[in-house]
Amino acid sequence: MKHSEVKNRIIETASFLFYKNGYNSTGINEIISEAGIAKATLYNHFKAKKDICLAYLQFKNTSFLKDVETYTTSKPKGKDQILAIFDFLQLFFMEKDFNGCWCIKTVSEIPKDNVIIRNEIQSQKNSFIQLIAKLVTNNLGDIKEEEVSSLSRQIYLIYESAVGESHLHQAYWPIQESKNLCAKIIN
Repeated sequence: MKHSEVKNRIIETASFLFYKNGYNSTGINEIISEAGIAKATLYNHFKAKKDICLAYLQFKNTSFLKDVETYTTSKPKGKDQILAIFDFLQLFFMEKDFNGCWCIKTVSEIPKDNVIIRNEIQSQKNSFIQLIAKLVTNNLGDIKEEEVSSLSRQIYLIYESAVGESHLHQAYWPIQESKNLCAKIIN
C-alpha cells in the first residue's frame, strides 16, 4: 500500500473515532487497531496524537467547506443560497453519525494552552465565516463591506447555535428556528 494511502487510512480512522468518541477518549492503540496498522507505521506518519488531531480537523474542514459551498451554490441565486446553509445542516443532522461540531467537541477537550489546535479551529471557523461572506456578497446585491462582515458573523453565530442545540436536543427544531431567524435578518 502506498505511503499516502496508509496516511489517509490513519486520518480517516482517527477522524471517525475522534468525532464519535471524542479526542481524549480515543487512544493511539485504538486508532492503530481500527486502521489495521502497526504502531511503527502510525509513528512514521505522525509524531504525536496532536498531529493526528490536526490532520483530523483539516480532513473534516476540507470536506465540510467543499460540500457546503457546492450545496449552497446549487440553489437558486438570492437569499435561498444563504438560507441553504441551514438546509445543509439539516442533511448533516439527519445522518446517523451526527455528533455535533467536531471543532467545538475538540476545543472543549484540549487544554487552554494548546495554541496549535486552538489556532487551527479558529482558522477553520474564520474560513466558514468567509464562505458565508461570499454567499452574502454574491446574493444580497449592493451591500457595504462592513455590513457584509457583520452580517456574515451574525449568520455564523446563528448557524453554530443551530449545530449545538440540535445536537443537545437531538431534534431538528433548532435548525429550523435558526433558519427562520436568519431569514429575518437578511430581509
